Amino acid sequence: MTTRVVIADDQALVRTGFRMILTARGIEVVGEAADGLEAVDAVRRLHPDVVLMDIRMPTMDGLEATRRILATPTDCRVLILTTFDLDSYVYAALAAGASGFLLKDVTPEHLAAAVRLVTTGDALLSPSITRRLVERFATPEPALHRDLSNLTPRELEVLTLMGQGRSNAEIATALTLSEATVKTHVARIFAKLNLRDRSQAVVLAYETGLITPGDH
Repeated sequence: MTTRVVIADDQALVRTGFRMILTARGIEVVGEAADGLEAVDAVRRLHPDVVLMDIRMPTMDGLEATRRILATPTDCRVLILTTFDLDSYVYAALAAGASGFLLKDVTPEHLAAAVRLVTTGDALLSPSITRRLVERFATPEPALHRDLSNLTPRELEVLTLMGQGRSNAEIATALTLSEATVKTHVARIFAKLNLRDRSQAVVLAYETGLITPGDH
């Protein structure tokens, strides 16, 4: 099945360049948007698999557009486009549910691979990169975020280790579990906390105060 993409960027040349790159690699660009409002409308009309979302756009920025798109049940994934690799807006977009970010000087091969990756349900960012963002920008405010009381003690352990950027294999070693068992715990955590991917899990672990910057 062909991956369907909407490109949201206020620069027409950027949109055209990304369209050419993706189309040449068998990815269908079904729409373009010059601002956040147009992006939200395009997602509602076109039901794409992925939105490539610039942050700094007129009328409505990409952060608010991401929040609106992901505030309702959808299979659409958002990839943030940015010129900065440690931008507070990128962190806020991850907290809102974006599946990762790409620098605008991304290579054509990486761009296409990233779009395909997030359609599988994976996050583009490695947990360690997400942790760098979180440690720089997160402010623990447990009262404002999801309650963790419905997690079992083991699930809390797994979430804590995910928050530290550990892979499933590393978590399995640390807790003396099989990797298959860890995957089961991760799936249950995602379901209970309504998380999209590991990047959101890292953000949540910090913002609930489960772990704090410097915990490893």
